[in-house]
Amino acid sequence: MSDETTATLRRLPVYLLLDCSGSMAGEPIAAMDMGLKTLISDLKNDPQALETVWLSVITFASDVQQIMPLTDVEEFVAPELVANGATRLGGALELLTRRMEEEVRTTTPEQKGDWKPLVFILTDGEPNDEWSEPVKSFRSLGRATVIACGAGPEVNDDTLKQLGDKIVRLKDTQPGTLGAFMKWVSATVTTASHVIGTKAGSSQRFAPLPTDEGITVLE
Repeated sequence: MSDETTATLRRLPVYLLLDCSGSMAGEPIAAMDMGLKTLISDLKNDPQALETVWLSVITFASDVQQIMPLTDVEEFVAPELVANGATRLGGALELLTRRMEEEVRTTTPEQKGDWKPLVFILTDGEPNDEWSEPVKSFRSLGRATVIACGAGPEVNDDTLKQLGDKIVRLKDTQPGTLGAFMKWVSATVTTASHVIGTKAGSSQRFAPLPTDEGITVLE
């Protein structure tokens, strides 16, 4: 894709905020790693997603990092995920706010801005930094549709409700459950890219959840 085409294309930005704290070590982080690679493969095999979706990955543990900046799916190489340390969700939201300010294009007299971003947040426990104010600050901007997913019994549903427009619960962090969730993320991003491809003006459509895998919607 040429630089000129990229500069004028209305993109669908997708941000993945992934809990990589110590409790995700072992099979859970391996499942997430595989799920991320599958997500990229699925998007690269869908012409509409390939044309519109740009993807970023932010991980939060003791450190918060944007391990992949917002990148064209065609050029995206899935990074390796490593689990260790704490759960700095507040820091992740602060970083997301800054990166969206820098990376997501707004409408100007010369061009239309990007489509409203999709943000997927996956965590398996309660944050252990100051997260309430960063969440309120980010949510007050209204710049993204946020899907908050809690995996396993250690997640507080009230925390998820403060985070997301849509709340998804996973029964556990087993590979099958996490893999099914990542497939749903892939299907939802693909669905959103097709909706904007019809010029319907919305990226807020969701694929059906695989409820047989222990995945449910709270709201």
